[in-house]
Amino acid sequence: MASPEQKGLVPFTRESLELMKQHIAKKHSEEQRDLKPNTDLEVGKELPFVYGNLSRGMVLEPLEDVDPYYKNKNTFMVLNKSRTIFRFSATWCTLSPFNSARRTTIKILVHPFFQLFILISVLIDCIFMSMTEMPKWGSAIQNILLGIYTFEILVKLIARGIWAEPFYFFGDPWNWLDFSVTLFEHITRYLILGSNTIIFSISRNLRILKIISLNQGLKSFTGILIHCLKKLTGVISLTLFFLTVFSLIGMGLFMGNLKHKCLRWPQENETATLHNRTENPYYMRETENFYYLEGERYALLCGNRTDAGQCPEGYVCVKAGTNPDYGFTNFDTFGWALLALFRLMTQDYPEALYHQILYASGKVYMIFFVVVSFWFAFYIASLFLGILAMSYEEEKQKAAEKAKKIEPKFQQTSKELQEGDKAVETKTTQIEMKKRSPTSMITSLNMLDDATAAIRHEEESEKSRKRCPLCWHRFAKIFLIWNCSPCWLKLKEFIHMIIMDPFTDLVLTICIILNICFLALECYPMSEETNNVLSIGNLIFIGIFTAEMILKIIAMHPYGYFQVGWNIFDSLIVFHGLAELYLANIHGVALFQTFKVLRIFKLAKYWPTFKILMQILNISLVALKDLVLLLFTFTFFSAVVGLKLFGMSYEACVCNIDKDCRLPRWHMHDFFHSYLNVFRILCGEWIETLWDCFKIAGQFSCISFYMMVILIGNLLIIYLFLALVSSFSSYNPATTEENNEAKNLQRAVAKIQKRINYVISKILCKNQNVSKETMDHVNAVYVKENISDHTLSELSNTQEFLKDKEKSSSTEKNTMTENESQSLIPSPSASETVPIASGESDIENLDNKEVQSKSGDGNSKEKVKQSSSSECSTVDIAISEEEEMVYECEKPKHLKNGYRRRSSPGQLSRASKKGRIWQNIRKTCCKIVENSCFKCFIGLVTLLSTGALAFEDIYIDQRKTIKILLEYADMIFTYIFILEMLLKWMAYGFKAYFTNGWYKLDFMVVLVFCLSLIGKSREEFKPLTSIKFLRALRVLSQFERMKVVVRALITTTLPALNVFLVCLLIWLAFSIMGVHLFAGKFYECIDPTSGERFPISEVMNKSQCESLVFNESVPWENAKLNFDNVGNGFLSLLQVATFNGWITIMNSAVDSIGVNRQPNFEENIYMYCYFINFIIIGLFLPLSMLIGVIIANFNTHKIKQGGSNIFITVKQKKQSRALRRLLCEESQKTIRRPGNKFQGFVFDLVTSEVFNAIIMALICFQAITIMIQSDEQSQNMDIALSWINLVLIILYTGECVLKLIAFDCNYFTIGWNIFDFMVVIFSVIELVLPIMVGYYLVSPSIMELIRLSRIIHILRPGKGPKVFHDLLLPLMLSLPALLNISLLIFLVMFVYAIFGMYNFAYVKKEAGINDVSNFETFGSSMLCLFQVTIFAGWDEMLNAIFNSKWSDCDPDKINPGTQVRGDCGNPYVGIIYFVSYILISWLIIVNMYIVVVIEFLNIASKKKAKTLSEDDFRKFFQVWKRFDPDRTQYIDSSRLSDFAAALDPPLFMAKPNKGQLVAMDLPMAAGDRIHCLDILLALTKRVMGKDVRMEKMISEMESGFVLANPFKITYEPITTTLKRKQEAVSATIIQRAYKSYRLRQNDKNTSDIHMIDDDKEVQATTERAYFDKAEEKSTIQSQI
Repeated sequence: MASPEQKGLVPFTRESLELMKQHIAKKHSEEQRDLKPNTDLEVGKELPFVYGNLSRGMVLEPLEDVDPYYKNKNTFMVLNKSRTIFRFSATWCTLSPFNSARRTTIKILVHPFFQLFILISVLIDCIFMSMTEMPKWGSAIQNILLGIYTFEILVKLIARGIWAEPFYFFGDPWNWLDFSVTLFEHITRYLILGSNTIIFSISRNLRILKIISLNQGLKSFTGILIHCLKKLTGVISLTLFFLTVFSLIGMGLFMGNLKHKCLRWPQENETATLHNRTENPYYMRETENFYYLEGERYALLCGNRTDAGQCPEGYVCVKAGTNPDYGFTNFDTFGWALLALFRLMTQDYPEALYHQILYASGKVYMIFFVVVSFWFAFYIASLFLGILAMSYEEEKQKAAEKAKKIEPKFQQTSKELQEGDKAVETKTTQIEMKKRSPTSMITSLNMLDDATAAIRHEEESEKSRKRCPLCWHRFAKIFLIWNCSPCWLKLKEFIHMIIMDPFTDLVLTICIILNICFLALECYPMSEETNNVLSIGNLIFIGIFTAEMILKIIAMHPYGYFQVGWNIFDSLIVFHGLAELYLANIHGVALFQTFKVLRIFKLAKYWPTFKILMQILNISLVALKDLVLLLFTFTFFSAVVGLKLFGMSYEACVCNIDKDCRLPRWHMHDFFHSYLNVFRILCGEWIETLWDCFKIAGQFSCISFYMMVILIGNLLIIYLFLALVSSFSSYNPATTEENNEAKNLQRAVAKIQKRINYVISKILCKNQNVSKETMDHVNAVYVKENISDHTLSELSNTQEFLKDKEKSSSTEKNTMTENESQSLIPSPSASETVPIASGESDIENLDNKEVQSKSGDGNSKEKVKQSSSSECSTVDIAISEEEEMVYECEKPKHLKNGYRRRSSPGQLSRASKKGRIWQNIRKTCCKIVENSCFKCFIGLVTLLSTGALAFEDIYIDQRKTIKILLEYADMIFTYIFILEMLLKWMAYGFKAYFTNGWYKLDFMVVLVFCLSLIGKSREEFKPLTSIKFLRALRVLSQFERMKVVVRALITTTLPALNVFLVCLLIWLAFSIMGVHLFAGKFYECIDPTSGERFPISEVMNKSQCESLVFNESVPWENAKLNFDNVGNGFLSLLQVATFNGWITIMNSAVDSIGVNRQPNFEENIYMYCYFINFIIIGLFLPLSMLIGVIIANFNTHKIKQGGSNIFITVKQKKQSRALRRLLCEESQKTIRRPGNKFQGFVFDLVTSEVFNAIIMALICFQAITIMIQSDEQSQNMDIALSWINLVLIILYTGECVLKLIAFDCNYFTIGWNIFDFMVVIFSVIELVLPIMVGYYLVSPSIMELIRLSRIIHILRPGKGPKVFHDLLLPLMLSLPALLNISLLIFLVMFVYAIFGMYNFAYVKKEAGINDVSNFETFGSSMLCLFQVTIFAGWDEMLNAIFNSKWSDCDPDKINPGTQVRGDCGNPYVGIIYFVSYILISWLIIVNMYIVVVIEFLNIASKKKAKTLSEDDFRKFFQVWKRFDPDRTQYIDSSRLSDFAAALDPPLFMAKPNKGQLVAMDLPMAAGDRIHCLDILLALTKRVMGKDVRMEKMISEMESGFVLANPFKITYEPITTTLKRKQEAVSATIIQRAYKSYRLRQNDKNTSDIHMIDDDKEVQATTERAYFDKAEEKSTIQSQI
């Protein structure tokens, strides 16, 4: 809202202009210079109604500006009918505001219809831009549009004036854009420029962006994103730095390697000579001499390492030919290496480059891909997400603060309006007074009156809105409200009672669920019986839903029925079902039938989670509609630019792409394909289409276009994604309000449960009576005779157990839910071990009351669970950690007291002696299992047993010794774990053991060991050995880091299960829709000889295909991924969601024609829309839902743990604090300057900034020398680079020598110096080693990379850019949590790798299973799993596992070295394997992103908050050491200003700061010295202000300082800085008074005159002193 000092709407007159000029000439009031523009009065926004009603005379007329900021800015404003604000300049380079021509153009410009006219013109122009072929009348329309744009520019020029300041024409960047585009269009139309015409014609497409300037919401979002880009400059710089470094590393490791191919080596009996075999270049270039795998386009790559790809017999590995992927994938130059690294960072088709490098260089370089494709890509994505999340949170906070300011003003105005009827009557008089006195200030009464006018305006608008409903009210009362007769009313009440009954809603819900099941049962092929059943079911459900609608209309009247949104949706479902029945026999309505999936969303009415999520989504999309429109505008603009830039090139150079000169599927020759291409780029798939672009156009234009789309498009998408995630992160299922339908479901279920319980209780009534009598008898016997076999809790609760059954069951239910049922996620106080109770057998003779009182005391801490004892256990009490510690400490005391309570020694029975022996045995077992050495031993055995699984690969039968050792090791491991389990049973008891989740896991693993041993011993149980992979899960229970991560994942994921089901339901709708659209249509007739599809001209349907017999096989085949049923549809959608294999699926869908018909190329092209809608609605929106809810759970659990990271242990929390301290202290580590003059000179040299800058320049120069290298470069270049390297080594060595001279032994106390020293040593070895042994041991490129490693000095704190350190800080602080999560990822990969070895080791090698990526060995399995972890290429592996038919594999194939036969896969196991791994790994990786992004937000919030951290105090004392080297704890007051200026923010005080320091009133000791604690406390008060936490922090600081300095000398302050200043001022006054007195004595004649002058001077001095003092006090008040 506007400020309180508001002005009414006053016409802008000549007097107003003169008055404004006078104000500017006088430069009146400095306060106005500090004013800021009112955000509510910005250009383009509507004028608030508090400024009064807008009369007709003020519309489109110049008015005085109501914003005080523009009072002296030579501006005036104009309002249109919509109250939209426009500002114009009144003077300078423009016509007078009172000029008739300018007034006319202003009226035209601000009129809403003019803007609408321009918008329509732009939209029409966009339609013409998207056309490939222009119609005949298109040029005339374009000329008209050009005239319109020219007219608009002329109007703006006249209305605004020609200048480049705000509110002038050229002061707006959008006007520059319009002017440039219009000028270029005139040039292209009327001037001949030859080849440059295309540049100007493409610039015409920039007019699409004019849509942004015509919409205020789009303009505001554009400004926000530009602000985000400014914040992202540091991230972009750091990304470019890492990309450069990794590109140089790639050049050093892989330069020229991708040219290594398997070349056919001529045999001796061939006619080729030795020269032809070895040195003939033409022989090396012939592609037919290379080895190709079946179905592959490029030759097989190979390497010279043992772990690289090997050539088959008859072929040798040579460096020949070109690089793969048309020569565009290589590391031969810096540019191509940078493109490859950018591709890996964005994870676009990384599996291809992954396989190429591993084939050509070796599997050991998987480390490079792990670092780049996983960690580097993860870190860069986290940086962008973190910065954009910070920006979005800032915008949210600004909006919230603005809303807080508006709300109280609105409430105050509304309250005053209720009492302000008299003010309404005087409105006209007050407006006239404002017109007469435009410069008068506005009072609070004016505010009230303006708001009154606003409310009256709103009331009038509401009345105008209600005029139409009032007319309809009579119609509705007559025709839509049925109150005909009493009989009808009774029938209506009866139907209302039935239709609103809870059981009716339950029946309807069951019908909806059954209808969903019937929809999901549709498949292809489907029998006639199934088809009839589904058809009859469809009729029944349509009938039920129709009956529901009719009954509800009768019960609620049509008027009331259609007032509810869900009823309207239900009626649409019914009308669709009836229309479907009517159109059932009409061909071509398949798309119409797919809308029956909307019945699934009827479930949202009865499902509160579904409903609230849809509401949040609706609200979010409405709020973000401008951002969505901006994203669509950008995609449209990119598609049009791609069409104009590359459309003609695709047609002219299509033969460079396809040998048949046919356009590929992904091109930009027409708008639709161009839009699809842009959409594919935004989905992250861009490298393959970029290769095609390279072949038809220049590399520069292609890279420029693609980088624009990738960077800007992803910025928009990520910002929209974060906005949606932020909306869903506020979801809380506990606060979800249930509607009447959901409550009715609960009531119906509760009634059914109550009646079932009643029937069961009636049936079992006699049994309960008998059991009650028996229990009473048993209780008496057990208390008297077998009391030693019971626990303390049982004895205290046995007698009242049956009486208080309901209460105890409820208590037990709550306790069990938190501490037992979910023991994997215990509360912070829960214990993981259950120690035995002490003195159990000593309570047999205790008085019953004493026992009960004892148990009653325990209830104050924690309610003890009522439970029965196991056979051999007497301890089943679950206690907390605190109670356990107390319990362990008081064991001897309890034992002693227990013996004293015995009546007499003679009463000890034989049973009690046995009980004591049993107790001692259990205590011994407890000590064993709790011993740290025993735990370490079990942990070591667990690791050994897990690691042993990695050796059981396909070569195990050939390694007899290892196989025998593993068999014995399995038996030993089994016996050890069984012994451990027995010891824990003895120590803890059965109940305590089996109520702990981790012990249950251990028990399951023991069973796995036993079953695997049984499987080895007996042949019929041999399949049991395949479950050995579960042994690795025992690692989870042995290591605390694993436990913490698993607990955190369960805590954040389980509450989101409901949301996951909602997302699954959305996928089900798309899967059912896919079945309706594509079921049975993916079949095609394949040519067995070429493996390609027959053209439709040869084969049109299945019958013609079956008539073609090739080798007695029918080539009519179905695609492996299809939509023949809902299950296959889910799998296909999962591949589309992960963008793996989605191109193949879309190709099949687009080519499909019908069932049993041969597909044709892009016959059904608009089926792309189905997949586009799924990616937006089925992937993007559900993903934001799910991640938002996970973040909400993460924050909730984090708050419960006191704000600490939930993925780290307590020990790691301490380590993270130490890490933070280390990061702060490392850069401040200093070395004393040596006393020797020469050493001092060298010290000054090496520590100077110039020297460090020179060294950094040398390092960057070395990086440049690597950048300019290339494969097969000239010999002169090699010589020049070798000399440059020699010079650099000499310079680095000289730097090292100088630092050794300057620092002496202190040189090796700094880690960076040690690193530099090692680099110098390796560099010297590089010079010496080739002379001795040549380049056989170490490659020169490796040594270059070692020298290049010094470039990481740029990331060194205090040396490189500070922004880099700030961006690395969140990663370093979240590193412990990331390492814990990485351990869990590795364990999951390990388990799945072992499972893959057991099930897919012998699968036929094709598609994604090859010599590098397979499941034959553990290493190869890990390569496959890493590939799936980054969601790359898993579709190809699954395709290989799908080979389960005789036509695809050989089930009887003999595998050498093993007894296993066949190379077929198991599709169902493969689907479960990959789908489960993808879900688990996705969940873990999402939490990794959350950890880093939340750390970013925490750091940002700490910087904004007025608080001080431990790091700030540490930095304070580090600066203090420089000013107080002798550690006296005092500093001279004269150095206080320099000290305050040397501090780091937020304690930093910039100069001049002496006035502020004096105002702090610091205590001063003798010698004008100030103590460090006093300075620190004063600075803390200045930063914290009036914060509530300030007093507590100050007291803690004082006590902490006393503890840290117990022997410090006490001091007595004699004055303060403020008193000392006052003393100085007073002394000045006295001196001047004395001087005046002496002057009077010396000159008596002029004494009067001198006295007057001196008195004035003294008075002025005194006044200045008082003003100084007042200013100092005001400074103190403002700072404290």
